Amino acid sequence: MAGLGELEQLVLLALLRTGPGGYGAEVRRELKERAGRDVSAGTIYPTLDRLERKGLVRSWMSEPIPERGGRSRRMYEVEPAGLDAVRKAWREVRAMASDLDAVLGTAR
Repeated sequence: MAGLGELEQLVLLALLRTGPGGYGAEVRRELKERAGRDVSAGTIYPTLDRLERKGLVRSWMSEPIPERGGRSRRMYEVEPAGLDAVRKAWREVRAMASDLDAVLGTAR
């Protein structure tokens, strides 16, 4: 399987933060709050679909939300293969950034 794109990595990390049963609006909120990325729904949902086709997340429809006219939501959960992909991407970034503290301005 090819490596993860930047947005795919961020979406997987956001789903790990929301836990099983996260949904698109929560993912968008996490990306905005934690990564400073204001990503449209028109970008999030195709990314989630692509991750599901790759076998990295699974989805299901929730029960309707308990309010008048409440609709079901598509919920998502990171699969073990998705967790492995995030770990691999994390190792790659750490390996590339090692010994670059002075250049990156992250020296303590």
